[in-house]
Amino acid sequence: MTPPEQLPFDLPFRTAQGRGDFFVSPANAAALACIDSWATWTQGRYLCLGPQGSGKSHLAHIWQAASQAVPWTPKTLPPDGANVVVEDLDHVAGHPALEDHLFHTFNHMAHTGGTILFTAQVAPDRAGFGLPDLLSRLQTLPTIAIDHPDDALLGAVLTKHFADRQLAPAPNVIDYLLRNMERSFAGAADIVARLDAAALAQKRAITRALAAKVMADPMT
Repeated sequence: MTPPEQLPFDLPFRTAQGRGDFFVSPANAAALACIDSWATWTQGRYLCLGPQGSGKSHLAHIWQAASQAVPWTPKTLPPDGANVVVEDLDHVAGHPALEDHLFHTFNHMAHTGGTILFTAQVAPDRAGFGLPDLLSRLQTLPTIAIDHPDDALLGAVLTKHFADRQLAPAPNVIDYLLRNMERSFAGAADIVARLDAAALAQKRAITRALAAKVMADPMT
């Protein structure tokens, strides 16, 4: 008799966000160099663009640690002279109260000092901002983009997602995934999550055979 599958639970896992956990490749080297040179930003502002899962949040954590920045909050203005990180800028678009507060943050920091790092998936002029004065400021931001992943970076992203979940796939799994998966950062996160759930449900190790089975069944 085939044993019943164990129901998987969405258990929390720790995402490693330190500088030593960031894998550098040609796709993200320029973005990291920009973050490292933050003290020389001529405008004191920078926007890091990249697709979902590309490492923008990881870079923001690296910059936050280096600059002692505080996260932007829509409830209060930052302390005078503070450095501020605004993640997921495009999620602010279309929300009048958030747009208004971010506009006031701009004005406040123009008078009190401090540096701002923004991250987003799309450029401000494509995000749907409704406050013209805010959009005009955002459109002047110097921008650095993270390119789509090469094999080295995508392999490192897969390895990191497995490590964050404390999983140890068989040695040939990464190579197999690189040859067959959707070649995107979001695709890497998705396939690792699906493999984690399948391995738990079926009480199996993460092998090439399991990877092939999961990739063949979109509902897995």
